Amino acid sequence: MLIDTHAHLTFPEFTADLPEIIARAKAAQLEAIINIALDNEAINQSFKLAEEYPGYLYTALGLHPHEASQWRDTDYQRFQQLATRHKIVALGEMGLDYHYKLSPLEQQKKVFRKFLQLAQEVDLPAVIHSRDAAQDTLDILREENQGKLRGVLHCFAGDMKLGQAALDMGLYISFTANITYPKADNLRQAVKSIPIDRLLIETDCPFLAPQIYRGSRNEPAYVIKVAEKIAEVKGLSYEEVALQTTANAKHLFQI
Repeated sequence: MLIDTHAHLTFPEFTADLPEIIARAKAAQLEAIINIALDNEAINQSFKLAEEYPGYLYTALGLHPHEASQWRDTDYQRFQQLATRHKIVALGEMGLDYHYKLSPLEQQKKVFRKFLQLAQEVDLPAVIHSRDAAQDTLDILREENQGKLRGVLHCFAGDMKLGQAALDMGLYISFTANITYPKADNLRQAVKSIPIDRLLIETDCPFLAPQIYRGSRNEPAYVIKVAEKIAEVKGLSYEEVALQTTANAKHLFQI
């Protein structure tokens, strides 16, 4: 059994055939899916999906750094109330994205700090996004860690200075199917370096389809390709990777 720890099932790419997507995930032996909801509409939809598929679809809620400029001072209390009133398994995604810089960098940093503070306050793991921002991500993690920080670096980009520091803090590291891409040697080297008991797997769907499906929509069933590649790179059996990454996900998200 596998767990896709990062999917965006409320995105419009899934509107037409979501029941079929869930059916294919179950047929592929997925035990659970963590759905990442990033705006009010997506949050409400994710709650409904969690009710429709109890014990299978779980909700994490956050604000992508691209939309950090939308943060309002009242949002801290709003997310706090949502996190305590509903069955939320994580906060996020949250973090920094300096690749596109769609929100001002200082605003991204502010919102990232707020979410890290809130995650520790409500005792939920943080799902952390970091793209082209490794040093600032690391600095903020160190500064905001009150000794209660739990979480995962999602869609890990391969910077092992950040990766090792995250491991030292007790965080997990998650890989997507971009580890199957021919030019992703740096990611595969990171896979090789990180202990299996600290790894998670994800699709980040609808993005980052495995090489065999590249150019098409990604979906949770394809997370099997991530597990297969990790097994190949680390010289482990597929069953070992499936069992350990599933145990890791259950431990982090308490599902």
